[in-house]
Amino acid sequence: MAFFNALPYAVAQGLIWGIMAIGVFITYKVLDIADLTVDGSMATGGVVFVVLNAAGVHTILALVIAFLAGCIAGLMTGISHTVFGIQPILAGILTQLMLWSINFKIIGRANHPLAKETFVTMNIERLGFTITWMLLICLALIAILYFFFGTELGCALRATGNNANMSRAQGINVNLNKVIGLMLSNGLVALSGAFLSQYTGYADIKMGAGAIVIGLAAIVIGTSIVSRLTTNFAITLLSTVIGAIIYFSIYQFVMNLQVDANLLKMLSAVIVLIFLAVPYVKKTYFSNVTFKKKVKSNATGEGGTENA
Repeated sequence: MAFFNALPYAVAQGLIWGIMAIGVFITYKVLDIADLTVDGSMATGGVVFVVLNAAGVHTILALVIAFLAGCIAGLMTGISHTVFGIQPILAGILTQLMLWSINFKIIGRANHPLAKETFVTMNIERLGFTITWMLLICLALIAILYFFFGTELGCALRATGNNANMSRAQGINVNLNKVIGLMLSNGLVALSGAFLSQYTGYADIKMGAGAIVIGLAAIVIGTSIVSRLTTNFAITLLSTVIGAIIYFSIYQFVMNLQVDANLLKMLSAVIVLIFLAVPYVKKTYFSNVTFKKKVKSNATGEGGTENA
């Protein structure tokens, strides 16, 4: 019963982190880049929003600025990779390290409370209102991204991730597309951080720690569910949000079992490991067993016909 009572909170968190998962999806699935900037850019979005909130800036404008701050973080990684030739995973780590200091300078301390409530501030009496708002925001972002990736620039981004050499041969500016993709991805991650700071009521420079693991978990869980049903891009984006909701539901269930809090990070990694390993194990081992049985059955049938 305690789990079902806590389920709405898992849904709310899943919707917020689902935006971050969409950002990770753009780099991980669309651009085929392992970007570790997100652990830093998510905190950037949170601290920027809280500082602007304390300064009396309107919530919508603060969200836009937080998104742009994330885009700048992605730009830093993109330039490191495309201009200076640093491998994307290392470029992301370097940017993440720089963002740690930048975030601390922005916020001025380890954490900062929200000065005034916003439309997604976590409150028991208005939890349903928060979930409704976040659901509408997620759907709106998915619709915008679906339209964007159907444009010439969006198709060029997808082509870059699918085959960079072929795209370059077709006259596509691959490096520019990588930078744009990294900016868009980290902008969405920072936006998720801004919503998370509203939900929790504060921002912390450590709030993005482990974000990449949660993002990958949401992607793997969501895509494993819908991949056999449809390949529609909008549904695939939606599946990442669904995956985030499932992830936090599992997380909440385990917490209700009173598992040691120090083991929760390991739980996150194990969840990702399981969902990544199951398709491979099924394809590598069980499909071979099925194929061998089928071959043996056909051979037996042919032998029986010859004997007859």
